[in-house]
Amino acid sequence: MTWSSPFTSHRSVQVGAVDTHVAECGEGAPVLLLHGNPDTHSVWSSTVALLPGYRCLAPDLPGFGASRAPANFDLSLDNQGEFVRGVAAALALDRFHLVVHDVGGAFGLAFATEHPERLLSLTTFNTLFFPDLHWHFWARVWRTRVLGEISLAVMNRALFARELKRGSPNMPREYADHAYGELTPAMKKMVLRWYRAMDPEVWTGWDTRFLAATATIPKLTLWGDLDPFLPSSFADRFGGETKHVADCGHWLMLERPELAATAMRALFDR
Repeated sequence: MTWSSPFTSHRSVQVGAVDTHVAECGEGAPVLLLHGNPDTHSVWSSTVALLPGYRCLAPDLPGFGASRAPANFDLSLDNQGEFVRGVAAALALDRFHLVVHDVGGAFGLAFATEHPERLLSLTTFNTLFFPDLHWHFWARVWRTRVLGEISLAVMNRALFARELKRGSPNMPREYADHAYGELTPAMKKMVLRWYRAMDPEVWTGWDTRFLAATATIPKLTLWGDLDPFLPSSFADRFGGETKHVADCGHWLMLERPELAATAMRALFDR
């Protein structure tokens, strides 16, 4: 069985030096969805299929999927937030609902910190934005030069699927196979660069600024508590409403898309 996609259109927009691939479907209030690692826009497929009445836009982050980024793309939090601003500008989005997961959280929450007035709402899936983070095993491997390169070079389909399944017990196998097919050499290099740029202390100050800037924005955190990569204790620190889902892991939107879509619609309609 192949992974099906509800996205009905695909285009490239230029955001600075990044040739950015954007998948889109639906009509209505805009929803911008930012994926994590090792994903692309495809990770949102089963959730956006359950969001009729909204215009869902899912870019591939720089160097991920079909988005081409220069080898020296600036991975400071300032520039990650600026990339999101550039995507919104290229898509002519004034105000929009923002949804983030994993690596996409750094991009999206940096943008939210600098431009809270642009957000109609903010939905956060398992992600990170705090300086007291202790990196998980694979992140520590990827942050180590040579070892990180070797780990991704030997990452075959079976190992890839096993780690996704470990991260989310109910991970659909067809999605794992699809995601492995999207794992390009350029994406592997960007994964290493991103983790090596993200020393936990880079979030110092950003975390408190984020909370202050978004204090009045409708916010929802959806957290799979079986996540082996990010402790569930982080879930309650983003502000707003928090829903812990005890039987899901890191990729809640793939394990329980109905739950995710229902909670997001309730937030959007508020």
